[in-house]
Amino acid sequence: MSIADTQAQAEQLLRKSGILPVVTADSVDEARRLSAALLKGGLTAIELTLRTPAALDALVALKKELPGIAVGMGTVLTIEQMQKCIELGADFLVTPGTPPELADALARAPIPVVPGGATPTEFLSLMARGFRVCKLFPATAVGGLAMLKGLAGPMAELKICPTGGITEDTAAEFLSQPNVVCIGGSWMVPKNWLKAGEWDKVEASAAKAAAIVAGVRAR
Repeated sequence: MSIADTQAQAEQLLRKSGILPVVTADSVDEARRLSAALLKGGLTAIELTLRTPAALDALVALKKELPGIAVGMGTVLTIEQMQKCIELGADFLVTPGTPPELADALARAPIPVVPGGATPTEFLSLMARGFRVCKLFPATAVGGLAMLKGLAGPMAELKICPTGGITEDTAAEFLSQPNVVCIGGSWMVPKNWLKAGEWDKVEASAAKAAAIVAGVRAR
């Protein structure tokens, strides 16, 4: 499968989701419960970060038990991590940044990839490798809406998933930008809710997020 094919899949997957919850789970059970709550709320994909020892086991469990949710593995920093996530059945991959060697490997990946960048030069480098769907990270720290608007002119083909610092209150404005295909955020999975097992709050927040997506797209 060519990078054009996998990038088309990446755009389709992110556009369907609209808002991509960034999930960091301390256990497989936590990943299972919060993902189920997000799905019940109407969100169809997650970015499960490789920031805890439970992440890979959680990937395996979610692929078996929650077929309705697309599991993207995030915080992919190395080629070895990339290969392991593909081997274990990840639906897509997300990176916070993309050095050249990793970018070359990701360009050959058989599944959708959303590589991260923070500057025009980084995005041009990724586009030269065939990427057309990228993550802007950390979005608000590097200019937020102003950065997205600035990139839109010279990189009209680039579709972006801004992540980092976006909240429920700012989600609609980010999602309304013409070059934004999806936004990432963690406001619907705060650690205090997860530790308290307040899955109903996660579900309600996910439902609000899904309503934001529907509202923006109905305009």
